[in-house]
Amino acid sequence: MEKPKVILRSCNEYNVDVISKIIEESISDLNLNPCGKIFIKPNVVTANKKYIHHSYTHPNVVTSMVKVLKKRNIEDITVGESGGYGIPSRLFLKEAGYFKMAKNLGINLIDLNEHLLIKTPLLNGKYHKSMLLSKYIKEADFKIWMPKLKYHIFTSITNVLKLNIGILAHKERMLYHDYRIHDKIVDLLEVGYPDLIVSDAIDITYGFESAPYPTRLGAIMISNHPLSIDAVASYIMGYKPEEINHIKMASERGYGSIALENINVGGDIDIEELRAKPKGKSRLFQVLKELDTPIKFYSGYAQNTEVICDGGCEAAVKGCLGTIEKRRPGSLVNAKKGAIVTGIYKGDLIMPEYPVILIGDCTNVCGELKAKKVYRVRGCPVGARDLFIKVPLIFGLPSPMIDLRDASLFIINSILKGLYILKNRIFRK
Repeated sequence: MEKPKVILRSCNEYNVDVISKIIEESISDLNLNPCGKIFIKPNVVTANKKYIHHSYTHPNVVTSMVKVLKKRNIEDITVGESGGYGIPSRLFLKEAGYFKMAKNLGINLIDLNEHLLIKTPLLNGKYHKSMLLSKYIKEADFKIWMPKLKYHIFTSITNVLKLNIGILAHKERMLYHDYRIHDKIVDLLEVGYPDLIVSDAIDITYGFESAPYPTRLGAIMISNHPLSIDAVASYIMGYKPEEINHIKMASERGYGSIALENINVGGDIDIEELRAKPKGKSRLFQVLKELDTPIKFYSGYAQNTEVICDGGCEAAVKGCLGTIEKRRPGSLVNAKKGAIVTGIYKGDLIMPEYPVILIGDCTNVCGELKAKKVYRVRGCPVGARDLFIKVPLIFGLPSPMIDLRDASLFIINSILKGLYILKNRIFRK
């Protein structure tokens, strides 16, 4: 069998003409023929004009893709996303500049949560036996996934496979979003299998992936094989592909080899050159105990398992603290002393002069617990809103919940979301 191909192209700026030429040449190299209804899925998990500028696929990369399609006389193009949980995706799309982009290009831009969802069986799902899939994805003739290459707080990297979390409607997003998250990601590949991948690796990011810090890698990655491009991406980011749980699981479940010798890596930039480039603090917020803060962290197992619940409450804590620190740099080092516990912690926790907060329904200390006061935030996993209220209050941190600009935008876009849902239900869109 012919080896799957991954193309690495040097690209140091977000120049539309340059990126368009790279995409056009790569489509030809892959012998692809995009046609019919096109669905484009970028990564717009979050965006905020004040302090989150690099968490999303740059609009110029998507613009370049659309220009290539339109040069082929393709007009039926939809760009869609279901961004971070609990906040209208249309808000993030606006903050990232996507609505302006869509207007200029004359294409359809949607929040997947606002449109018709079709219950779709997943014949090979381990946990997701079905999902509510957007009609725009289900009816697409050609799917293009455009991820942002980033380090990730619990999956180590996020690229193509992890991008599929954003095809889930918010009402199903948190299903199995706990210690089962890595298998969940593989489940979604069954329906979220793209025909073309164009990965934005010009600026990659580290830290909490939804409020990250950028560093220039200077590359565009292109393929038509999601597992192969993720294997190559993991190697570039400093890992062995088999060290990334969801990548290893996808290979074990029949989606292809992750051995680099079984992948045809080409292009005009060497994979070792990309791997050697500095990537910033790659473990920032991946390991809570490494944070520079007086807050102490105690991570335990998921209930009735011997598995750390890395994709559940522990991930929620990382996200909460990562957002606070990005919004107000220096917050964590100046926090009040105390402890945060996630999961079933098997040991003693002795802090009689300081507060301890238990995160999640099942979290418990299976040993001696001494604290000035014990708090709990309930949920499985906990919601961001509850964390952003309780954690800042206990540890003296600035909460994003009291930002008047963000609060007003949330309210306005929540109302708009409701109106569009009603309209689209009436017209079955």
